[in-house]
Order: sequence, then structure tokens, then C-alpha cells
Amino acid sequence: MAPTLTSIHRFPVKSCRGESVPELLVEPWGLAGDRRWMLVDEDGAVITAREVNRMVLIDPTIIPGGLAVTAPDLPALTVATPDPETQTPVHLWSSHLTAAPAGAEADVWFSKAMGRTARLVHLDDPTRRPTSPGFGEPGDRVSFADGYPMLLATEESLAALNDVVVETSQGAHEPLPMTRFRPNLVVAGGEAWAEDDWRRVRVGDATFRAVKGCARCVMTTIDPDTALRGKEPIAALARVRRWDGKTWFGINLVPDTAGVTIRVGDEVEVLESVPPGGGPVRPAA
Repeated sequence: MAPTLTSIHRFPVKSCRGESVPELLVEPWGLAGDRRWMLVDEDGAVITAREVNRMVLIDPTIIPGGLAVTAPDLPALTVATPDPETQTPVHLWSSHLTAAPAGAEADVWFSKAMGRTARLVHLDDPTRRPTSPGFGEPGDRVSFADGYPMLLATEESLAALNDVVVETSQGAHEPLPMTRFRPNLVVAGGEAWAEDDWRRVRVGDATFRAVKGCARCVMTTIDPDTALRGKEPIAALARVRRWDGKTWFGINLVPDTAGVTIRVGDEVEVLESVPPGGGPVRPAA
């Protein structure tokens, strides 16, 4: 039986809570609506849940013309997609570009939700931002995702990791949900860690390059339901998935067929792979 796509997730605002959807359009820079909004400080630098853990409790939903947002102890907010004629400089990691500011009302609301000054911006034109150069091609583009358009994880790899989590804690730690890892696509029906060796994959009628394994950071240690931080899954990953000084879970994808809609239940086919043990980092061409 072929592997299948079991869930699709997009994250309207970088580092905030995601949406689970039954189908979604694939665009050149990722899933439609994924990480097109971002929170920045007074200097335009990205703010993420790595520093402000409570961002994972902010719950945005894409609606016609903008966003609907909720957060604990605050009234709901509707944010209109801002006019792209007004731009402000922003930067995340090595990327320096411009985005459209959402306005004072949104800034005040998000600052209260986060407990610090923040500004909400919208990436009206994702062609402004290339992917990280190490593993992408010159024409590849990305939204406000960290480095590449999409992330894929498998249920079997999560189950294998949870075996280590539970064993390490001697049963004192509950298995971790997939939401800890914030993937766009979740696949089931193969062997644990088989995705390390994938290089090209088809999901329904869409094809993707698997360009790089995903090195995981402290953000995975934040409980998405409580915003509290712990040691897992980094402690377990360090036992079984550590090399090159990093811990690894999931693979980064770049779409090769934009304009295709993928759906939960779609068949997943590995079109190109390397021998087992080839590792999750794609060698530079």
C-alpha cells in the first residue's frame, strides 16, 4: 500500500498557531496562505516563539480579505490585508526585504498578546525572498518560512521518536503530538526515517524536491497548548538523530509544480531517493 497524505497544515502568521485544512493550493513559495504574515520588532527584525513562547497560543485564521485572530484574555481581532503600496523594511535571518505594515490596531493587539512591542507585517509579494542559498536553486522563492517553502514529516518517524521519549523518561513523559514540529504535510505508510533519503516526491498531482533535512531548534520544546517549555523532543533527538552538531526531524520541500491542489488522502510516491543511510542533507550540486 502506497504512503498517503494524512494531514495538511498552514501557519498564517509565522510562529503562531496553525490551521489544519482538507486541501490547499501549492504555490511556488509554499502552501497558499502559509507564513505570509510575520511579527517584527521596532527595527523590523523577526520575532518568533523561540524568544516569545506565548506566540504559540495566538490563533490566526485566514478569512476573505485578511485574518481573524484570537488569543487568551483578549477580544478577537479582524485584520484586513494591508495596502501593498506602503512598505517597511524587515529582516529574518539573512533575508532583508520589505513587507506591508498591518497598522496600529493590529500592532497594539499583538503587542498585548505577546507581552512586548511588536508590529504585524504582510508579505504581499513572495518573489522578493529567495530560499536559503545552500540547497535551493536560483529561482526558488519562499514566504516567511525559515529557509524553504514547506516541511514534510511522517507519522512513523514521530512514533519512533516517541518510543525514545517515553523510554528516556521511563514513562513519565507523554508521547509528543505532531504539532510540536509544525509540518505542512504529514505522511503515513512507510518506514520510520525513510524520508531522510527522499530527493523527489509526488503528492497527488504535485511534485516536490526534497532539498534538505530539517535541523530542529528549541521551538519544538514549547508545548503548543500551554506555551511551557521542556527538554523534549530535543533530548530524545540528541540520542538518536544528532549529527553535524544538530538534531534532525522532517524534510524541507521546494515545489516544482505550482498551481496544483493537494488533498488529504492523496497518494505519495517517492520519485527519486538515495540508498538508505544517505542522510537528510542534500549534497550541493
